[in-house]
Amino acid sequence: MRIGIIGAGHIGGTLTRRLTALGHDVAVSNSRGPETLADLAGATGARAVPATQAAEGAELVIVTIPERAVPLLPRGILDGAAPGAAIVDTCNYYPRRDGRIAAIETGMAESRWVAQQLGRPVIKAFNNIQAQHLLEFGQPAGSADRIALPVAGDDQAAKVAVMRLIDELGFDPVDAGGLDDSWRQQPGTPVYGADLDADGVRRALAAASPERGYEWRA
Repeated sequence: MRIGIIGAGHIGGTLTRRLTALGHDVAVSNSRGPETLADLAGATGARAVPATQAAEGAELVIVTIPERAVPLLPRGILDGAAPGAAIVDTCNYYPRRDGRIAAIETGMAESRWVAQQLGRPVIKAFNNIQAQHLLEFGQPAGSADRIALPVAGDDQAAKVAVMRLIDELGFDPVDAGGLDDSWRQQPGTPVYGADLDADGVRRALAAASPERGYEWRA
């Protein structure tokens, strides 16, 4: 699969390593320019490109940057993606880092806000697991200790594509509902950072409260 990654931080860099190792054609970008990604590209075989080229021809695009940076992405940055490409949002809203985002503070799901900024439907995934665990803890299908990851979104075909990729990476994908349900996997919810199995993820999603905890509010 041809995959574009916008953001090369902890999650973006980890996904670059994992996905290239699985044989995917990965283009990776960041805000500082492709020359700063020479080491990552050299180690993985990924193509380091300007952010405006990361989505070019991609069947799946992963946006993995600080929440505050999403509105600052160049307009039309996703226009070059293949028709029907899945757009994955891994972003989390951390008010102490991102500042106050009024729509999220008043109840909008983080990924619904991201979708509005991008002007494209998104699938929420990879946001509740630590990068090191994503790198190291994948297990073959059927393993008793296999970690599960929730996946939320409204585009069923895109969601299926993301869930297949999660399975390929060594994790059990769990359908977490539509994008407006993605608050159930935001920071501060029971599933966030918990490394649960599939049944545990389902229970944690069901137990989530829409009220943002004090430490997760601006």
